[in-house]
Amino acid sequence: MATAKADSLSGRPLRLPSLTCPFPSAVNPHVDEVDRDTLAWLTASGMIADGDQLERFRLARYGWLGARTYPYASRELCQLVTDWCVWLFAFDDAYCESDRRAAEIARALPQLYSVVEDNEGDEPVENVFARALLDVKTRIRKHGTADQIDRWRVTTKDYLSAQVWEAANREDDVVPTIDDYIFMRRRTGAMLTVFALIDVAAEVCLTMDEWRHPVVHEMTEHANDVVVWDNDLISYAKERGEANIRNNLVSVLVGHTGCTIQEAMDRIGAMRDEAVAAMAALAPATEALGSPAVDAYVHGLQYWISGSVDYSLTSSRYVGAWQ
Repeated sequence: MATAKADSLSGRPLRLPSLTCPFPSAVNPHVDEVDRDTLAWLTASGMIADGDQLERFRLARYGWLGARTYPYASRELCQLVTDWCVWLFAFDDAYCESDRRAAEIARALPQLYSVVEDNEGDEPVENVFARALLDVKTRIRKHGTADQIDRWRVTTKDYLSAQVWEAANREDDVVPTIDDYIFMRRRTGAMLTVFALIDVAAEVCLTMDEWRHPVVHEMTEHANDVVVWDNDLISYAKERGEANIRNNLVSVLVGHTGCTIQEAMDRIGAMRDEAVAAMAALAPATEALGSPAVDAYVHGLQYWISGSVDYSLTSSRYVGAWQ
């Protein structure tokens, strides 16, 4: 079991909960090519600087995240979804895990929104993140239907606007309430943006009625919670002492319940296990819909849970802080 520096309240080393997963685990056969080409795409985008920052991205091997969470995707589609994940990581590092002020992030939104909504106009797109976003959107349009593109647009704008809330917490030294944090974490975590591409990567298409179906919505919400809570647990050792640590469920529980860090982590472990169990219990209801697209989407959610844990526990982005 992974451990990290001691809990300041108990003096004992922190221990990650088990993060058990009953869902299948697999790796896309194109992982090596995707890992190579996503780093080349990131380098060419200008979103990160050369040198140490580029080396950190290379060592993180983000191609393995895409390969584990979309093991069923073709070479081209696995590249697309992996590049989108890398865009999110690069944006997160630049805007979300930094001392950027809420107003600074808010001022970046118009150009990003314009790209997402096809309103970039005749002027050149100057923001490097907006340019890379335009490239991703163009590739989604190549493979997705109008409904799939609109779904990605809505979830991406929701993710971007939620970053202003998160930045305001950093700026004002606010630890959000438990309910507020859980509600907003479903947006700041960007999971809906990657879930929106599951059926694109699987080369099927959820109808809007299927996407909005109460059972599918509930399954999606549970999967979202599991992945972001797992991330809060796994990333806590890395983020501890950094500007964004207030926006972590461990800190939220400690701040509002008075429990120790380890007690908070154990509580989150129990919460995520309950959400995983709820997903398993919902499986017969999704199967009863009789939709191959829904089946593929549910399998994609399951791969995101197993794949994100498998990736995170072996990635240099996180694992070093637990050694």
